[in-house]
Amino acid sequence: MNLASIPSPSTGVIELGPIPLRGYAFCIIIGVFVAVWFGNKRWIARGGKAGTVADVAVWAVPFGLVGGRLYHVITDYQLYFNEGENWVDAFKIWQGGLGIWGAIAFGAVGAWIACRRRGIPLPAWADALAPGIAIAQAIGRWGNWFNQELYGKPTDLPWAVEISEGVNRVAGTYHPTFLYESLWCVGVALLVVWADRRFRLGHGRAFALYVAAYCAGRAWIEYMRVDEAHHILGLRLNVWTAIIVFVLAVVYIVVSAKIRPGREEVVEPDRTAPAKLSDEDGPDADGSGKDGSVKTDAAEQDADAKKDPFTKDEPGEPGKGRTAGSTEAAAEKS
Repeated sequence: MNLASIPSPSTGVIELGPIPLRGYAFCIIIGVFVAVWFGNKRWIARGGKAGTVADVAVWAVPFGLVGGRLYHVITDYQLYFNEGENWVDAFKIWQGGLGIWGAIAFGAVGAWIACRRRGIPLPAWADALAPGIAIAQAIGRWGNWFNQELYGKPTDLPWAVEISEGVNRVAGTYHPTFLYESLWCVGVALLVVWADRRFRLGHGRAFALYVAAYCAGRAWIEYMRVDEAHHILGLRLNVWTAIIVFVLAVVYIVVSAKIRPGREEVVEPDRTAPAKLSDEDGPDADGSGKDGSVKTDAAEQDADAKKDPFTKDEPGEPGKGRTAGSTEAAAEKS
């Protein structure tokens, strides 16, 4: 007997006046807006222009939606092309069914095209957007709650989700895998933000960290699901995909750190490197002060002073180090 549970919506449609908006689509839209907003803030902090993330997203989002739907339809073709099924349903994206693997892959193609057109490095753009994508996934997973889909095994835990009787589902309480993945994605976003600040990740490594961290969670969450799926050697197809992509992401982080250490200083061709930020209590580890200006060490300052004949007076020769402006000013006073 369940003492508490998460009720599912009685309908997956949100009525906005005369306009019906499906909960699944609403969650996807909100997630995209949040990802672009947060990505834009990170891009500006990296020295990029405001609006660049949105301009690239105009290409990446449609490609991602097409790729996500294609992956779902191909891997779950039996839902649309088996006997008794209507193949037209493959185009009804509002009923749910977006594969994140296809969405990221095709979205990257769209982003690559846009970045090429603007002359900016795709890895830097991906690094800026990485935690925003994780947050978008966290929001988007609640679309599955509206559709009462992608739940886990039966359970009587207090946070079990209530599923009503319907097509291809039996009424009961189940593990809310949509909630597990949503919370995991929030954790992934926080991890990427922290690691990016701590280690100054660049050249696509922040994005690779997001991919690896997401795959680590997706593997065990996917294992809990009970919806129909293809299996290979006893594991669901998406579990294998998560394992393979996780390994590739980790390899990329290691190899990239050796080949291209550090971070891109300039992310847009007509922009200069951003001023390095510092802590409130003193200069940062990179030598920058409270005002964000970059300071050189004492040796560099002394070397510059020796090179510049106008920095100070030499002993025994007062006035030798004065600038031309100060000499003229003295002449006018006399």
